[in-house]
Amino acid sequence: MASLQSYLSGAWTSGAGKQNVLVNPSTEEPLAETSTEGLDLAGTLAQARAKGGPALRALTFEQRAEILKRLAKAVGDAREELIALGIANAGNTRSDAKFDIDGAAATLMFYAELGTKLGTTRILADGEGVQLGRSARLFGQHVFLPRQGVALHINAFNFPAWGMAEKLAVSLLAGVPVISKPATATALMAHQIAQLWVATGALPEGAFSFVCGGAGNLVSLLTGQDVLAFTGSGSTAAMLRRQENLALHGVHVNVEADSLNAALLGPDVEAGSDTFNFFLGDVAKELTQKTGQKCTAVRRIFVQADRLSATRDALMERLADVRVGNPADEKVTMGPLATAQQLADVRAGIDRLAAKAKLLLGGSKAVEGLSAPIGKGYFVAPTLLEAQLDTGADHPAHTHEVFGPVATLIPYRDTPSLVSRVAAGGGGLVSALYTDDRDVAREVVMGIGPYHGRLTLGTQKLAGQAIPPGTVMPQLLHGGPGRAGGGEELGAQRGLALYMQRVALQGDRALIEHLLAH
Repeated sequence: MASLQSYLSGAWTSGAGKQNVLVNPSTEEPLAETSTEGLDLAGTLAQARAKGGPALRALTFEQRAEILKRLAKAVGDAREELIALGIANAGNTRSDAKFDIDGAAATLMFYAELGTKLGTTRILADGEGVQLGRSARLFGQHVFLPRQGVALHINAFNFPAWGMAEKLAVSLLAGVPVISKPATATALMAHQIAQLWVATGALPEGAFSFVCGGAGNLVSLLTGQDVLAFTGSGSTAAMLRRQENLALHGVHVNVEADSLNAALLGPDVEAGSDTFNFFLGDVAKELTQKTGQKCTAVRRIFVQADRLSATRDALMERLADVRVGNPADEKVTMGPLATAQQLADVRAGIDRLAAKAKLLLGGSKAVEGLSAPIGKGYFVAPTLLEAQLDTGADHPAHTHEVFGPVATLIPYRDTPSLVSRVAAGGGGLVSALYTDDRDVAREVVMGIGPYHGRLTLGTQKLAGQAIPPGTVMPQLLHGGPGRAGGGEELGAQRGLALYMQRVALQGDRALIEHLLAH
């Protein structure tokens, strides 16, 4: 069994004491073990502040971009090796693993290209400057400067490659060193990527550290120039936010948490139309890709009451073709959940929904996975439920996220009732509206936009060529209000703001413009 190490203060090192065991979720076979017990995490933080930060800040955006290009190439060159690790440790099908790995490489390359465009400066202008007096010489300009601390990235289990890469790409380009801590259960792929990145020699001393296992006391050591970027459950996020030092020092905290994302079928869309089939294809993909273990997966499906029967039948027909099992078998189209705890949580969540909704497909019963040992594996069937018309805002479909291949069909009467029910989710990362009626689109966007970080709009003209709503694009913001954590990541240049301080410069225009150019 492999022993996974952490990369701290420029060296690979192993923890002592009790080991965390990583398993194959299809067979429950142990694959590796790791621990951070006894490791000098405080020393790593100090080294990142003392060495990594100054080294990165000394580089121009263009020079930081060259680092990202080399990291992206390292991921792309190891694609097949990483796919195998995703199948073994994360329960990914080959397609799911490629989605994760390719997303990581593409996001790194996107920010590399952005850095090249930003050029040879180290200061980032924020909008246009403004004349402050009668003379054009007295000038004001908002700028962004890199924070002089460390970015602690605590990542979720579902995207060991993409989740780590997207945070790191933005932080390094902004000029802030990274301490990356993947979720332990699926860390095999992240560990291999970290080894690849270190081996490139592209990273300045202290610019990158990798914590494989528990985070220890790292969060409690953060101070005012540091950033905490967390992806995970809302309950864990709330616990982190209560850390005294985060409030005392005003640590910049970004959270991506639970999200009851929705797919909305407009009242104008007829069954069998191109827009209807577009909607069906996206819903089926978002329900089953990564076994529903995506922060952007569809949890609620809204359909006008008179379209409910046709939609129900069409969705059940598509989901009936899903083959659940060990993704090492190429015939399998949906793998297991990532951990035994995830399986227990998803089963309990299905039962909670089924107490208030009709179970149409799947359920919480044990599933024997194709090509898996009998009685082994964390398998669950694609599960579809149906709520009653006029279901209230307190229905569990609006209050509880089941992090698996589970969604609830919810009928609605009219557009105002649709808006109110979607908003009952309390804030989401992304929801998708499928309509060819511009008035419906306007009413829905105005009504549910404030509850979301991103909305996708599907029309007949986009059918067959749109990017599915669950795909996080580096050009657009990722995050959402309320339940979704209140954070914002990515969004092209906007993402750099998380790791930089906005400063208003006031003074001689020629001097300010000189600073911006150098």
